[in-house]
Amino acid sequence: MKLGTARLLDKSGLLIATLGLAGKAYDVPSKQFWDALLQGRGYLPLVLLGLAGVFGALTPFEGYQKRSTLDRTVTMRRRILAGFGRMLEISSKIEPRLDTGDLAMHIWRKKRTFRHPIGGVLTRMSTYRMSTHPVNRKFSPKRGIGVVGLCWEFNKEMYFNVDPLIKSLTTEQAFNDYVQEHGAESVMNLSWKNFNDFRHRTALLATPIRNGRNKFIGCISVDASRGFEVLHCRDLIEEMTELGLAVGQENFECT
Repeated sequence: MKLGTARLLDKSGLLIATLGLAGKAYDVPSKQFWDALLQGRGYLPLVLLGLAGVFGALTPFEGYQKRSTLDRTVTMRRRILAGFGRMLEISSKIEPRLDTGDLAMHIWRKKRTFRHPIGGVLTRMSTYRMSTHPVNRKFSPKRGIGVVGLCWEFNKEMYFNVDPLIKSLTTEQAFNDYVQEHGAESVMNLSWKNFNDFRHRTALLATPIRNGRNKFIGCISVDASRGFEVLHCRDLIEEMTELGLAVGQENFECT
């Protein structure tokens, strides 16, 4: 049960009890109806009053769901941190070694926004890294933009080693010529400005998060300043895939 569903049940219980009490007080739909209903059931108004108090003050369904969500959140966080620890272990093989906080894992969710009410965009739900530096840059890509956007478009794993491009595409003209020759997907459909903004992250990997109907609902991404050859391995990809399955089962509620 989702938290929103639990709240709806509590509000529905409160509404039914309140309508019952109001109907009894104002003889709606009729006095005869209530006389017949309460015949031999004089306790019924007290029951309705008690239900109104329980659902209004105690919100039992929401309270239960919050406790359940908290337990699941702790379990999920442990699972995510264990997976991220495994990724850090793999990244330790990169030479020279990455700086503390270099390797980052992100959880993205597809959401509709006011500016994109139909297609939606990917929003970053959370980031895991060993420090607060470097700070995440604002990025909410549409479908097909960036490695996460391509993961969304094709609903499959996407990997990019951007290092050769960074070294060769040093000017906007060179960038445009390369796009014209190889197509926009060769630079992840990024503009020159976005390409420059994110040129410090050269090792990019993304795996989809799917719902029960195998529909794309988000993705897990990992990025680093270098070391694509080490990170692009079966162990790390399997870890990302398993995390994606776990997050998808919880529908992002515990991330």
